[in-house]
Amino acid sequence: MENQVPIKDKFCLTIDEASEYFGIGEKKLRKIVTENLCSDFVIQNGIKYLIKRKRFEIFLDEITAI
Repeated sequence: MENQVPIKDKFCLTIDEASEYFGIGEKKLRKIVTENLCSDFVIQNGIKYLIKRKRFEIFLDEITAI
């Protein structure tokens, strides 16, 4: 049995996890990530993108439309 960290406690989220957590579609999240690669909420690990949860929450608080 694996010990899994709840999504709300993770530092970084995969696109799938972020989609579930934030209620944003995967395609839209991928578009946001590719448009903001140099931002402080995206980490690229090879071909995989990770989203820093707390910093992405700040990003979402500052925008008015997705």
